[in-house]
Amino acid sequence: MRSCLRSGVSLLAALLLGAGGASALNVRVLVASAPQLTVRVPTAPAAATGAPGSVGAALPAAALPTQAWTVGVVGAGAAAQLTLNGQPTGSATLYLPPGAGRTVEIAGRAYRGGVHLRAEKGAVQGVNVVDIEEYLRGVVPAEMPASWPAAALQAQAVIARTYVAARVNPAAPYDTCATQSCQVYGGVPAEKPATDAAVTATRAQVVAFGSKAASTYFSSDSGGFTASSAEVWGSEVPYLTARPDPFSAGGPRARWRLEVPLSQVQAVAAQYGVQVGPLSSVTVTRLSASGRPAEILLVGASGASRLGGAKAGGFIRSLGASGTRVTLAGLNPLVIEGSGAGHGVGLSQYGALGLARAGYDHLHVLGFYYPGTVLGTLSAPAAQLPATQGLAVSPALAAPVLASGPALPTPELPAVPDALTAPLAHAGTPAE
Repeated sequence: MRSCLRSGVSLLAALLLGAGGASALNVRVLVASAPQLTVRVPTAPAAATGAPGSVGAALPAAALPTQAWTVGVVGAGAAAQLTLNGQPTGSATLYLPPGAGRTVEIAGRAYRGGVHLRAEKGAVQGVNVVDIEEYLRGVVPAEMPASWPAAALQAQAVIARTYVAARVNPAAPYDTCATQSCQVYGGVPAEKPATDAAVTATRAQVVAFGSKAASTYFSSDSGGFTASSAEVWGSEVPYLTARPDPFSAGGPRARWRLEVPLSQVQAVAAQYGVQVGPLSSVTVTRLSASGRPAEILLVGASGASRLGGAKAGGFIRSLGASGTRVTLAGLNPLVIEGSGAGHGVGLSQYGALGLARAGYDHLHVLGFYYPGTVLGTLSAPAAQLPATQGLAVSPALAAPVLASGPALPTPELPAVPDALTAPLAHAGTPAE
């Protein structure tokens, strides 16, 4: 049995992608974590049909036969090691490097590139090691409808690339995850021709500020006025400011209304440390520059308490509101009327849609939502992945090199409707 295991590991280790070599810039994405994972890898190398990391050059996964491996973990702490099909490997990590035209299947989903498996607290972590451009093919359609105009999709591709490039960290076990906690990554099944084209058209482009990748936060709909990072998170960033956003006007969440029973308001208030007894009123006493609650006064039978800054917005979201540009009325129920969806910082996806429909390109979209930034270009370090003869070598990544380019252009603003600058934000139905 042991000899069979060695043969299997040798076979798996032999599946290095010879043609094309290492890609331009690889990122590591945590895509699965469980006591046991099933991994399928091709049993023969695929011929590269284009330059390494080239979008569209990959051979479909179905074109190659695959070998399935059940990966588990035995032992704990420093003694933990992975198992293949029930047999110990003697190592806490297994690694199949990425390469052009190859896919792996991790926990039932196909991904481009390679896989790094690691034992972590009794579970097996499956980390997809993938060229950043191929990674984006599975991100952009998961974050924005592929049916939207090219300029909006291209802007989403650039901010997604910027987001993950800023998180490449050689000291960490992985750079990002595949859920909404990071940015959604659907792998091969999520890919669409229109978003593939957006990734290709913006290859290596990022938003830069001060010779570093910018913090390209985004939300679904600003509600007609973007929020500053200071009012939402208490940290001021020069290019994440509050400003009118007429391009988001008229989106599907332009108007919404929520009624929250008093019992729920009371419970959420307690979660925020409010101890004033039975509530008698909940009112907004101060607005931020973007028209969002900057302070909320909660009055009860035994006193009053104020929630300010980021806590005010957090309280509103905890009540179930889709956004925080709102007004409050009543008490039982508490009526919340507002506009937009999400935190409102940075790019508004429905605003990007509005800009694209107005004829602006993706650089104008980025320039509007990240004023004062420049267009940057990513390139990889000279040597990113070490040579390996087996699977017990962890992928070693280095930070990408960023070259700054011209300032991003700013579109000409149309007349801003009074409704967008008023304290009351309009609201709406759920977005696509």
